[in-house]
Amino acid sequence: MTLADLFMLISVICIWSLLLVNVVLIVAGYLYYIQLENQAVPELVGEAPFVTIMVPAHNEGKVITQTVEALLALHYPHDRYEIIVINDNSSDNSSDLLGKLQHKYAGRNLTILNSDSVTGGKGKSNALNLGFALAKGELIAIYDADNTPEKKALLYLVSEIMHDPKLGAVIGKFRTRNRDANLLTRFINIETLSFQWMAQAGRWKLFKLCTIPGTNFIMRREIVERIGGWDVKAIAEDTEISFRIYMMGYRIKFQPKAVTWEQEPQTVKVWFKQRTRWAKGNIYVIVKNLRLLFDPTAKIIRFDILYFLSIYFLLLTSLIMSDLLLILNALGFVTTTIAGFSSFLWLLAITLFIVGTFITLVTEKGEMRLSNVWIIMLMYVSYCQLWMVVAAYGMYAYLKDLVFKREVKWYKTERF
Repeated sequence: MTLADLFMLISVICIWSLLLVNVVLIVAGYLYYIQLENQAVPELVGEAPFVTIMVPAHNEGKVITQTVEALLALHYPHDRYEIIVINDNSSDNSSDLLGKLQHKYAGRNLTILNSDSVTGGKGKSNALNLGFALAKGELIAIYDADNTPEKKALLYLVSEIMHDPKLGAVIGKFRTRNRDANLLTRFINIETLSFQWMAQAGRWKLFKLCTIPGTNFIMRREIVERIGGWDVKAIAEDTEISFRIYMMGYRIKFQPKAVTWEQEPQTVKVWFKQRTRWAKGNIYVIVKNLRLLFDPTAKIIRFDILYFLSIYFLLLTSLIMSDLLLILNALGFVTTTIAGFSSFLWLLAITLFIVGTFITLVTEKGEMRLSNVWIIMLMYVSYCQLWMVVAAYGMYAYLKDLVFKREVKWYKTERF
C-alpha cells in the first residue's frame, strides 16, 4: 500500500464514519417527529410564570418593528411577560422606530435599552448581559431582531419547561421566512430543516441532547445568574451556554411545534460572513471545552464535543485530503490504487445525501416537492462544497483573533 493509498483510506473511513452518524441522527430525528405528531404539548397548569423576552438588536431598522409587534401579539397573558429590546449602539433609524413603538404600546411591558459605544457595540453576549440586568422574569426567552414567532411559540416553550424541572432550557424551531427569494435561500431552507433541526431531533431522541440556537428558546433565570451571564468572548454564545447548562445537570429539550420565522441571507457575501462567524464561534467553544472530554462529570456532553470536533476538524481535513489526492492522481502526480473504489464510495455518499436530505423534508408541510430533489442535487455540488471554505476560513479567523487578541464585536448580518 502506497502512502497515498494510506491517506486516502484514512480519509474515506473518517468521512464515512461521520456520514453514518448523520444517517443514524436522521432516522432517530424522523422517529421523534413521528412521535410528536399525535402528542400534544403539555398544558400550562396554574398561573403563567412571568417571562422576560430579550431582543438584542444592532442596526435592525429594516426588521425591528415587525419583530416587536409579533412579540406583542403572542398568545400568552399580556401581563405575564415583558419585552426588553437592547438597541445596541445602532447608527441607523432603530432608535426612532423603537421610540415610536414604545409610545404606541405605552400600556405594555415594553422596555427599550439604548447602549452607546462605551457600554455596547461589543457583541450579542454583551448586549444580552445589559438586558438581563433589567430583566424581571423567572424565565428568560431570546429572539433575534429579524424573527416573526408564531403566536403560540412562547406558550409552547413555557409549557414544556414548566412541565419538567430537569429541563434548563427548551428550544423551538426557526424556519426560513424568505425561502423563495432565490436559489441561495432555498439551499438555506433545506440546510436548516435537514442538518440543523433533524440533527437536533435525532440527538434529543438518542441522547437527550440539544444545542441552543441563537433564537426562539427559553431558559431558567437561575441558570444565567449562576453562570454569571453570557461569555462576552463567545460569538457563538448559544453553543457556549448550552455546554454550561448541561454541566449544571440540566437538559435542553427540542420542541419543534414552537416555531419562529426568520430572514436568512440573500447574497453569498452576506451568507459567507454569517457562516464564518458561526464556524469561528463554534471553534472557540470546542477549544474552550476540549478538556471536558477527560472530565468524568462531563460524560453527558462528550458526544457533542466529539461531534463538533469531528465536523470542524476531522471531516474538514478528510474532505480536503481525499479531494486533493483524487485530483493529484488524475493529473499523474501520485498513484493510488483505491482511487476507483473511492470514486464509487463518493457516488454512494452523494446518493445517501440526496435520499437522506429529501426524507427529512417530509416532516414539513409544503416541502414534499419533486423540485426539491433537483435543488438537493445542486446543493451538494455547490452549497455543500462551500462549507469547506467556510470552515477553513473560520479556523483562520479564530487563530488570527487569538494571536492578535482582538476584542469581540458585532458581526452584523445584513437585512433585506
